[in-house]
Amino acid sequence: MSVADLVEGVLSHNRRYLARLISMIEDEDGRALEALSLLYKHTGKAHIIGVTGPPGSGKSSLVTKLTAEFRKRSKTIGIICVDPSSPFTGGALLGDRIRMQEHSLDDEVYVRSMGTRGHLGGLSRATSDAVRAIDAFGKDVIFVETVGTGQSEVEVIDIAHTVIVTDVPGSGDDIQAIKAGIMEIADIFVVNKSDLPGIEKKVAEINAMLDIDSRERVWRPPVLLTNSRSGEGIPELLDTILAHYEYLKESGDLQKKGLQRSREELQDLMKYKLTQELSLKLRDKPEYEEAIRQIAKREIDPYTVAEQLIAEFLFSMSR
Repeated sequence: MSVADLVEGVLSHNRRYLARLISMIEDEDGRALEALSLLYKHTGKAHIIGVTGPPGSGKSSLVTKLTAEFRKRSKTIGIICVDPSSPFTGGALLGDRIRMQEHSLDDEVYVRSMGTRGHLGGLSRATSDAVRAIDAFGKDVIFVETVGTGQSEVEVIDIAHTVIVTDVPGSGDDIQAIKAGIMEIADIFVVNKSDLPGIEKKVAEINAMLDIDSRERVWRPPVLLTNSRSGEGIPELLDTILAHYEYLKESGDLQKKGLQRSREELQDLMKYKLTQELSLKLRDKPEYEEAIRQIAKREIDPYTVAEQLIAEFLFSMSR
């Protein structure tokens, strides 16, 4: 499949080509970057919504109900579920698509599971590129549902316009949750499973945390109650999501987020390309393998070796 075929297929809303492009992104196929480069001018139109929170807080069920509500309002949807990776294959383990079967026959909903592949932040490096591919495909709204393992999930803020943090009554050590940093990134708090006991206590705790937040906020994150089983509170949540997006546009924060994301993406891409080039240059070189053995024996430190290798690489690039 050529790059031109990929680009044409994605722009003509062919799901098979979109699936192929995302697979190539995950496999770090060079053609994927070429295709994304050509697709870039067709992106930037989707509303990207991050959904994160502790395991068991009903993130997948919430996304499923929100998707149904968006479809009632004639919006097309893309969903990326970032799951833990298999240590053997690198593939996603949980397969949230199983929990989203009610949308499987809807051509206007595209669901994809992606593995973290050991990425420190929980979000795979490929996630941002996959979001861009779905954006170019023409979806109005893109959900990014994260693994939900705590502090590492703050990375979702780098991708999403609107971040929803979910929680449930009786979810454990609330002070620890605040320390973890995940509570600081929310644009909207959702206390899910509102039929469980302790709902008032959970809402009060989140509001107390917001009251002691020293940052100046024009948008104070609302705390909403939902029940993703019954659908209670879902229309109100969707209205709040849309209200936040309008706030971003009117306040100029949407443009600021775009500039910040572009800066970080460019830096990440440069690091990736430089690391890739350096790795290719050093691969299987005897002196590189010898340096590794010396480091293991404590005959030389890795900091000095890294500086020397980078200096030599930069020197060879400048000639």
